[in-house]
Amino acid sequence: MNSLLSAPIAPLLTRLFAEAEAADAPLRAQLAQSSPAARAELMNRAKTDYRGFYGMAKELFLPVSPETGRLLYLLVRASNARSVVEFGTSFGLSTVHLAAAVKDNGGGRVIGSEFEVAKVARARENVALAGLSEFVEIREGDATESLARDLPASVDFLLLDGAKVLYPAILTIVQPRLHPGSLIVADNADHNPEFLARIRDPANGYLSLPFGDDVELFMRL
Repeated sequence: MNSLLSAPIAPLLTRLFAEAEAADAPLRAQLAQSSPAARAELMNRAKTDYRGFYGMAKELFLPVSPETGRLLYLLVRASNARSVVEFGTSFGLSTVHLAAAVKDNGGGRVIGSEFEVAKVARARENVALAGLSEFVEIREGDATESLARDLPASVDFLLLDGAKVLYPAILTIVQPRLHPGSLIVADNADHNPEFLARIRDPANGYLSLPFGDDVELFMRL
């Protein structure tokens, strides 16, 4: 079974990725035309005022790429993950990939997190259109609070795709629930060099591998 390649999920993802491309294109064009100093200032704001930064981007999808989405599905299926945590749900494109894999594994739950109220509503709508609501819980609010309670005793898979400055904090919150073999994907982890140094040091209990240009894949030892 591969729900990712059949209706209603396949046509939904095609539409959503097209919408994301159109919605996010102006930001990409602006960044391409900005000076290195202006880009650095923007990235610094993402570190020092992540709520303000992502509040400015509340109309943007900022999704994983289609290739990363398929990678998420593949990893969850291959590891037979049933318990998945997602930091940074946005409009739910990555959530749909994760939940489709959980469904095809025979069931389980994806716990997502998003602090923009409008994005939570849209993500839930997209998950429902995909026919995956029974496998998904999206928690509204700051993930450092919403993911700090009522997590499953064991987490098989963790996706980090929210504010990069919070990657260390979210990993610390979820880490006690990870077991040997749990997989973690961090999108755009290169935006947080200190975090990369942490997970690439085997002394900290992870085996890490850069995957493509923008993804870090690592496993709990």
